Amino acid sequence: MVPAPNDTRAVGRCLLFLGDVTESGFAKTAFGLRDWAGERCVGELRLPGATVTTGLPSLSARQAAAQGATAIVIGVAAPGGTIPASWVPALAEALAAGLDIVSGMHVRLDQFAVLKEAAARHGRRLIDVRTPPADIPIASGRPRAGRRILTVGTDCALGKKYTALALGRGLAARGLDVTFRATGQTGIMIAGSGMPIDAVVSDFVAGAAEILSPAAAPAHIDVIEGQGSLFHPAFAGVSLGLLHGSQPDMFVVCHDPARSHQLGYPGSPLPSVETVIEQTIVLGRVTNPAIRCIGVALNTGGMDAAAAQAAIDAHARRLPYPVADPMRGGADFERLLDACLEMP
Repeated sequence: MVPAPNDTRAVGRCLLFLGDVTESGFAKTAFGLRDWAGERCVGELRLPGATVTTGLPSLSARQAAAQGATAIVIGVAAPGGTIPASWVPALAEALAAGLDIVSGMHVRLDQFAVLKEAAARHGRRLIDVRTPPADIPIASGRPRAGRRILTVGTDCALGKKYTALALGRGLAARGLDVTFRATGQTGIMIAGSGMPIDAVVSDFVAGAAEILSPAAAPAHIDVIEGQGSLFHPAFAGVSLGLLHGSQPDMFVVCHDPARSHQLGYPGSPLPSVETVIEQTIVLGRVTNPAIRCIGVALNTGGMDAAAAQAAIDAHARRLPYPVADPMRGGADFERLLDACLEMP
């Protein structure tokens, strides 16, 4: 696997920084680390005005350091990958408290003179996870050995990473040779390596996906974390490049049945699951003529158990694929794992 420029596993325990976020969809990094690397998260730090919480203890940077934290992780994926000026004082205080800063933003931490100077003064690190490796090749488009599963979505931030992680762990628990391939900052922080695909120059996105999931033994399975959505007005480009470079044999459609429009774009309604399946197959055949859908993953996190099962059952009646919420597990998820192993 292509290593991330900074291996965040070396950071150790961390404090999750939520800034002043008011929409939970933009705090997916914090939630991802809480849910998949919770043993490393000591608490959260929120600024005035924040309405989103991970439910972890509210700590100052100094309190977190006293509890063994060695870094503060920016847990918010702000639109455009920027760091607002209003966040800088709190981040500088974290450096003074003895914490490194880990960021998955597009903007580099050392572009802020205050942070660069504070890091140097206190002997702390500024770690930018969203930095792709140099010399990424243009995609070859050539078929390669191994099997690949890609998660795709009807929208952004609705469970592609969680689904990929759950599929990877579920298949590994069955004794399969499987690797989770991270393509976003949160996945890289969880896995410790990967490719920040949306930070790659557009001409090289497909090539980056190729080197992220290289040729492997025929029985090996790469579960590739999807990004964006082919139907999102802003982020469809990265989704298409990732699809072509991944050359997935199989894909799982991720969907939030409670969502009506694209995240951040109320004028753009969500496409149906069927539409996403059709479009993904048409576009995916450019590099893998055998691409096929094997299932649907629903994000039912906002529902009680009865409503969630009703949503799963309703989609399963309509679609010729297994449908499950990977985070709820159970027989539905086991059927989705079964589908990952079926040969065409």
